[in-house]
Amino acid sequence: MRKRPLAILLVLAASVVMGGQAFAQAPAQFSKLARKFISVDSPVVALEHVTVIDGTGTAARADQTVILSNGKIQAIGPAASTAAPAGAKVLDLPGYTVIPGLVGMHDHFFYPDGATGYPILYSELGYSAPRLYLAGGVTTLRTTGSIEPYTDIELKKLIDLGQLPGPDMVITGPYLEGAGAFTPQMHQLTGAADAQRTVDYWADEGATTFKAYMHITRAELSAAIAAAHKRHLTITGHLCSIGFREAAELGIDNLEHGLMVDTEFDPNKKPDVCPPGKETTQTLLSLDVNGPQVKKTIATLVAHHVAVTSTLPVFETFASGRPPLEQRVLDVMTRQARIAYLTRRTLVAEMPNNPYSTLFPKEEQFEHEFAEAGGLLLAGPDPTGYGGVVPGFGDQREVELLVQAGFSPVDAIHIATENGAKFLRLDKQIGTIAAGKDADLVVIHGNPAQDINDIEKVEIVFKNGIGYDSAKLIEASRDSVGLH
Repeated sequence: MRKRPLAILLVLAASVVMGGQAFAQAPAQFSKLARKFISVDSPVVALEHVTVIDGTGTAARADQTVILSNGKIQAIGPAASTAAPAGAKVLDLPGYTVIPGLVGMHDHFFYPDGATGYPILYSELGYSAPRLYLAGGVTTLRTTGSIEPYTDIELKKLIDLGQLPGPDMVITGPYLEGAGAFTPQMHQLTGAADAQRTVDYWADEGATTFKAYMHITRAELSAAIAAAHKRHLTITGHLCSIGFREAAELGIDNLEHGLMVDTEFDPNKKPDVCPPGKETTQTLLSLDVNGPQVKKTIATLVAHHVAVTSTLPVFETFASGRPPLEQRVLDVMTRQARIAYLTRRTLVAEMPNNPYSTLFPKEEQFEHEFAEAGGLLLAGPDPTGYGGVVPGFGDQREVELLVQAGFSPVDAIHIATENGAKFLRLDKQIGTIAAGKDADLVVIHGNPAQDINDIEKVEIVFKNGIGYDSAKLIEASRDSVGLH
C-alpha cells in the first residue's frame, strides 16, 4: 500500500466530517507565520456586552455575553445574567456586534492579472486571498470554480494544519467548460464521457463540488451532474449555452449570478449554443422581472430546489460610477492591478447609455423576488470581471448590496451565513450563533443591524475559537492582489 505523506495524515487526523466535507478543528499548534495574526488564543473566551446578530434573520439582541469554550459556542445570554467562567479571557465589548462567520459561496482564489489583450489570464492569489477572506469575516468558503485546483487543495491542507491563516475551504474542481473557453487556463470538454472522467478524477483528488461553465452542452452537463450526484457531491453553474429552467430540469443544484446570465429568454437562443452577449443584454433590458417568463423561471428553480448565488459586487463594477472608490481596496492591489482597474472604471463611467445601469437594479429585484418565493439565495463576491472586487472586502460589499436590493440587514446577514451553511449541509456546525456550534464569529465595531456599512468594521475574526486580528491580515496583504 502506498504510504501517505505525514502532512496529509496529520490533516486527516485533525479533521471532522461535516455534511460530506472534511474541516479541520483548531490545530494544536500553529506555525510562527500563522501565530503572528492571532490576537486571542484561550481555551475559554467571554465576549461581554455585545450586540448579537445570530444569523437566523431574527432581530438583533443588545447587551449579550457570548462564551466560547474549546472551539465551540458554550452559551449566549443577557450580560446581566451570563457570567464569564472562572479563568476565561474576558473581552469587554460595549459598542460592538458579533455575527456568525460569513459563508462565502462564490469566493475564488484567483483574480484578473491587470494585463490587457489576449489571452485573458488570471493570477492565483494563494498568498493574499486566504488572508483577506479571513480578515473580511469569511470563516468558510466555496471556491466555486478553480484555475489552479491543485493549489487550492494544497492551500486547504496548509490552513487545516495551522501553517497558514485562512478560512475553512470547500474545494471546487476545475471549470467544466465546453468548446469555446475564453481563457487557455480552462480545459475544454470533448463530450459527456470527458465530463464524467473530469468529475471522477477531481473528486478523487479532493474536490467536493463542481462548477459547469458557459459553453458546456446539455449532454456534458447531464453526465457531470450524474457523476457528482453518484458521489453525493453538488454541482453549480455559470451557464450561457443552457438556460436556467433547462438546467434545473437536468438536476443542477445551484446557479450562479442570477438573471444577468440567464439566456433562456433570448428569442434566438439555439440549443447548446451560448448566444452573443449583446443579444442577451438587449433581451434582458426589455424583460419584465414581474412578468410571466421570469415568474416561471423562479417557480421552476424553487420547485427543483435549485439555489441561486448572488454575486452583486462583480456586476456593480460594470454600472456607471460604482462602487464607491475605497482606499483600502486600492491599497491591497499591486500597482499594475490598481492602474488597470482605475483605467477601466473610468471608461465604464464615461460609457454613454451604459446598459448595466439598468440591468443591475433588475438583478437586485430578481434576487429579492426569488428569495420571497422561497428560493435559497446564497452570497459571494466573485472577484473577477475587470478587477476591483477584492476577497473579503467584496464579501462585505455583497451584504451591503443585498440590503440595497431590499433585504433587511439581519436578512442580508442570514443569506450570507446560514443560507450558505444550509447549502453546504453544514448548518448543524456553522452559520448561526447557537450553543454547541463551532465558534466561528466576527467581532464588528458598530451595529450592522442599524447601519449595514458597519459590516466593514471587522476587528477580530474567530475561527474554531481562535481570534485573528483583521487589521494585521489586511496589512500583510498590501500590494499583493493581482499578483499572488
